[in-house]
Amino acid sequence: MMKAAIILIFFALIATVSEGRGRSRIIPRPAQPLSSLKINETHLNERASSCSFTVSIRTSCSSVRYTRDRISLSFGDAYGNQVYAPRLDEPGTRTFERCSTDTFQINGPCTYQICYLYLYRSGKDGWRPYDVTVSGYNTSPVTFYYDVVIPRDTWYGFNNCNSYAAAAKFAMKK
Repeated sequence: MMKAAIILIFFALIATVSEGRGRSRIIPRPAQPLSSLKINETHLNERASSCSFTVSIRTSCSSVRYTRDRISLSFGDAYGNQVYAPRLDEPGTRTFERCSTDTFQINGPCTYQICYLYLYRSGKDGWRPYDVTVSGYNTSPVTFYYDVVIPRDTWYGFNNCNSYAAAAKFAMKK
């Protein structure tokens, strides 16, 4: 009986360690519109605790061929740390073409595990992202799956911070 329990704990530990190593966490929930997103202006000017993030945005093969839409991004953690990129598109370039991946280096305040991400689109083309992956210094890579046209002039995305906060509280009780 004791031997079986030890073996079970051993395999659970291996699964936990291998799951957290180098793999993106995919958040499969459908995206939610947000009437307004409060951009934390105080974080925009902070340089003391600045971290670098890599953001890869894959445009859907169902998107328009290219877009002139203005695309902004905001993501953060459950503790109020927010990273904001006011304009990722570059007019006159081939950013966000159909079936392509664009990668950006974005600096912002350091975060813990990223648990929310919103995109903002203004324009008439109707750009359709496939997914967005964020990785950074203190966070495991996380992928947010869209594959829908982002509504115009509204923040649209995911907020899974309640599940992260609940998991953190549970872990602290042990």
